[in-house]
Parts: sequence; C-alpha cells; structure tokens
Amino acid sequence: MKCHCPPSGRLWPAAVLCAALALAACSGSKDKPAAAPAGPKEVGVVTLQVQRLAQTTELPGRTTARMVAEIRPQVGGIVQKRLFTEGALVKAGEVLYQIDPSTFQATFASAQATVRKAEATVAVAQSTAQRNAELVKIDAISQQVNEQSQASLQQAQADLGIARAALETARINLGFTRITAPIAGRVGLSTVTPGALVTANQATALTTVQQLDPIHVDVTQSSTELLRLKRDLAEGRLQRGGEGEARIRLVLEDGSRYTHEGRLAFSGVNVDPGTGSITLRALVPNPQGLLMPGMYVRAQLQEGVQDDALLVPQQAVTRNANGSASALVVEPDNKVARRTLTVDRAVGNRWQVTGGLQAGDRVIVEGSQRVKVGDTVRAVAMAEGGQAPRSPGGAASAAGSSSAAAAAAAATLPAAAAR
Repeated sequence: MKCHCPPSGRLWPAAVLCAALALAACSGSKDKPAAAPAGPKEVGVVTLQVQRLAQTTELPGRTTARMVAEIRPQVGGIVQKRLFTEGALVKAGEVLYQIDPSTFQATFASAQATVRKAEATVAVAQSTAQRNAELVKIDAISQQVNEQSQASLQQAQADLGIARAALETARINLGFTRITAPIAGRVGLSTVTPGALVTANQATALTTVQQLDPIHVDVTQSSTELLRLKRDLAEGRLQRGGEGEARIRLVLEDGSRYTHEGRLAFSGVNVDPGTGSITLRALVPNPQGLLMPGMYVRAQLQEGVQDDALLVPQQAVTRNANGSASALVVEPDNKVARRTLTVDRAVGNRWQVTGGLQAGDRVIVEGSQRVKVGDTVRAVAMAEGGQAPRSPGGAASAAGSSSAAAAAAAATLPAAAAR
C-alpha cells in the first residue's frame, strides 16, 4: 500500500500535530500518579483552656422617673397665667401657674387689720390690769375688780393669738395662688389654660414634674435564678465582680447599647406570688434625656466572675433526641471518643460547659461528619472561628501533574515547528 504524502508545503504542520498528540499520550500514560494508601482522616480541633468569665444576666425592664410630682392647686380660683413651657426643665420653687389672688389679698388685709385691733385691745387690757394690781394693794378697789381686769387681759391676749393665726392662714392661702414646682425636673403637658377654674385638691393634676437624670430602671428576676446565684457565690464557684455596687448596662428597644453605665440601687425583699419574681431597681445616668419613663429596655447585670470557666464552640456540640448535649474529642492516642456534656449557658457563639470536659481536651470542630467513635484521626489545631483544615495533598498533586504535562506539551510545539 502506498502512502500518499501531501505536498512539501503542507508537510510540517501535520508533523507538528502528530508529535504533539504522541507526546500527550505518552505523558498521560507515564505521569499518572499512583493511588496513595488511605491514612488517618484529618479533623480540626480546639484545645480547651480555662478562662476568666464575667457572668452576666439579661433581664427585661422598664424605665421610671426617679421622682414624680403631680401639680394640683391648694386653693380655688381662676387661672390667670401659665408661666412655663411644656416639656422644659424647671427648678424647684419656680412658679408654674398664677391664680387670681384678689380675694385672697382682701382676706389677708382683713386679717392684718384684725391683728392690729387685737393688739390694741391687749395694750388697753394690760394697762388696766397693771393699774388695778397697784390699787388693790392700797384697798382702793375691790379684789373682784382686780381679778376681772386680769381675766380681760388674758382674753385679749387669746384673741390676739387667734387673729395672728388667721393672718398666717390668709398669708399661706395667698401664697398658694402662686403654684410652684416642688422639685426640679422636666415639666409635662398642661391640662388647663388661662381662664380655667380650678378647685383646691382637685382630682385632675394641672401638670407633672419628673426628675429624669438619673432615671430608675426596674427589672424583674426569677427567684429561682436568685437562689442559684446565691448558692454559687456561697460555694465559691462565683466571686463578686469587684468592690462596690453591681454595675448594669442597658440595651434599648432598637437593639442599640446605651452608652452610660448604671448601678444596682435596690433589690426587692418580697417575691411576687403571681410571677415568682423579685424587682431590682437600678439608677442610670440620663444627661441627654434619651431615656423616657415607660421605655422597655433589657438590662445586662453582672452577677459575678468565674475564674475557671470552660467555653466550647457551639458547632462542636450536638444534641440527641432527648436533648442531651455531647461532643466528639480526640483522645491522647488520636482516637475519637464521645463525651456527654452538661451545658450551662450560651456566651456569644460558645457554650459554657460545667461537666463532661476539662482543660486540655481536644474538641472536634471540623470534620466530625467524616469520622465515628473509635476512628484514628490526625488532629489539626484551629483557632476558634478559623478556617477549616486543608484537605490532604492528593488533589493538589494531581493538579500539579496536569499542569506539568500541559507545560511540556506547550514547550514541545515550537521545537517541532522548527523541525
């Protein structure tokens, strides 16, 4: 059989193509890596260490004004003026309303006149009593006349006392026509306007004055939690978190943190029989007036400090159908074992574990689905929240072989073309 070769001008491209195909076939047959023997599976572990943990409790609460004064009139009359701006800060003793004082001024003037009349009567009775006391000594008047003059003096003095008391009452009532703020704080809305008729000690308050800096935050805590806290402190599992009063931080309704730190001022002494909880009261600075009475907040209260707390990443903990928590650990002989855990609370993205683990244990956080209890594994240390351990180098070696074959083929093409 004869071979029909192409013309000489087309011979070299065909030769180059044949050489490249032959090279790729040889490289695929010779460079194929041999299957590596199966070794221990690789898992990512975190080695547990004891930590100093400040235990905090988040409790729901409401803000309340530190002091509240409901402003009511103590005398009746027509409101002449309102002397404050609603929502403004007022000082103690600042005049809020002015009631028409004309009738009270007249009463005060009449009481002053009555006092002056009584003082004159006392002066005359005193002079008469002194003179008769001298005359009775020389038998110029009878003893009965002297006694009557002494009694008249005492009666005049009593009338003077009554008149002075009436004058003081009139002065007080006249002062009540100027309704003042009993405390410093922020004044609320006014329920009356000038021209309104008000009565003494009426049920409806004219306005309110509230002290909002600092402000009270009332939170509730279950009696069960309080008993647990006291027991942990008594047994030494918790220590007081520093000297002085307990500190408290607030989380507002929108989820933002309140910048100013408060302090626990009062702990209730009675348990509410309906809810089984007690009331805690905190005092929180409020210089900008951001906190208003009635706001819902979440209060983070530091209960104490635990010096030997164990925290386990949450991805390492699983639960069975009964709700029991467990974790896989790598034993010193690199075998996998399962530990049943006692979990106390969540701290961020970790669980605080009080039983089942100890410091130095290597807890599997990555690759637990690929292994089972009793398997021998290769543990790779990981930082909490770090990257997963890299897979064995088989895939990387195969990729490297393919790259080398491609590079060799590319280098051969110019040489074949030159020939």
